[in-house]
Amino acid sequence: MYKKSDKPLYGNDRFEGYCLDLLKELSNILGFAYEVKLVSDGKYGAQNDKGEWNGMVRELIDHVADLAVAPLTITYVREKVIDFSKPFMTLGISILYHKPNGTNPGVFSFLNPLSPDIWMYVLLACLGVSCVLFVIARFTPYEWYNPHPCNPDSDVVENNFTLINSVWFGVGALMQQGSELMPKALSTRIVGGIWWFFTLIIISSYTANLAAFLTVERMDSPIDSADDLAKQTKIEYGAVRDGSTMTFFKKSKISTYEKMWAFMSSRQNTALVKNNREGIQRVMTTDYALLMESTSIEYISQRNCNLTQIGGLIDSKGYGVGTPIGSPYRDKVTIAILQLQEEGKLHMMKEKWWRGNGCPEEDSKEASALGVENIGGIFIVLAAGLVLSVFVAIGEFIYKSRKNLDVEEVSVGQCEWHHKY
Repeated sequence: MYKKSDKPLYGNDRFEGYCLDLLKELSNILGFAYEVKLVSDGKYGAQNDKGEWNGMVRELIDHVADLAVAPLTITYVREKVIDFSKPFMTLGISILYHKPNGTNPGVFSFLNPLSPDIWMYVLLACLGVSCVLFVIARFTPYEWYNPHPCNPDSDVVENNFTLINSVWFGVGALMQQGSELMPKALSTRIVGGIWWFFTLIIISSYTANLAAFLTVERMDSPIDSADDLAKQTKIEYGAVRDGSTMTFFKKSKISTYEKMWAFMSSRQNTALVKNNREGIQRVMTTDYALLMESTSIEYISQRNCNLTQIGGLIDSKGYGVGTPIGSPYRDKVTIAILQLQEEGKLHMMKEKWWRGNGCPEEDSKEASALGVENIGGIFIVLAAGLVLSVFVAIGEFIYKSRKNLDVEEVSVGQCEWHHKY
């Protein structure tokens, strides 16, 4: 890029950037002098239909330049006509797109703190606990009582936990309102206690997550990957004309990328842009997605917080220093790049030029619904409590039956004794 200065600059002093710093380091290691020259057509290098090259690649072929120090992607077709050093930076193709606008909470946002699965499981748990409570209350002898205490010999007994009352008990506990029904047996108290513990965890988790969903704007992007782009035509997308990204889609045999190239080639006048600057401007002002190198996206998004990278990398490649075929500089440049890499200077240069003012992290603003993986353990505890209550109810039934049997045996023995004497 051109260096900003109040004074007129000449020669190599006119430029600055990562590639200029890399060139200076190579010059210091290898001991050569250099003159920076911009290519006349402003292109990196691509073949036309006649097989002729343009841009930097053309100037290397014609020996107009000795080195091409630029974000020049190492590709198969370029490697056939020029030589490359080992890559000084690895990257891949990705998508530059504007960040989606936030959407305000909706009328039913109060349901968002818990996932749909959890809501369904809570409803089923409430019905299940009500049924278990009803059955156990009928089974255990300690939930039956004499409605006429003045007549202790009455054969009429009642049970408060009818099916409707059992459901009401479960709903009341879930709504944290309670009910007038109080279990008397140990088994039914276990059911009630474990259900109260379950509702405590669910309500606490819901309340803790509710505030985030009611106050945070949700950022929903219409696209999340290259597949999403290929499946739609509303959002226009493209790449830099005659660049390596365009060549990748043009040569690709993968169906998704073939479909994307068919879209771009059918709209060449609007989908393909002259350079990165034009593409970035279109992304910022229109509904347009630019396919470009991930390193460029990282650099741009650090300086414009309204832009972001969508999805992962489509491919994997690298930037290399280009030289004419058979140039004695290629191996020397490769060794120098490896030296800079081992010394950590390549990383320091990238940190210097890629680090921007920084954008606020979006992850801290996002809230996710609690799912089974978050609070699924409480359902296990509930199931274990219900199983325990069943065994306790069986124990109560056996204990009460034996106790009644002993009383009957004593009564029969007393009657026989009175009859004898």
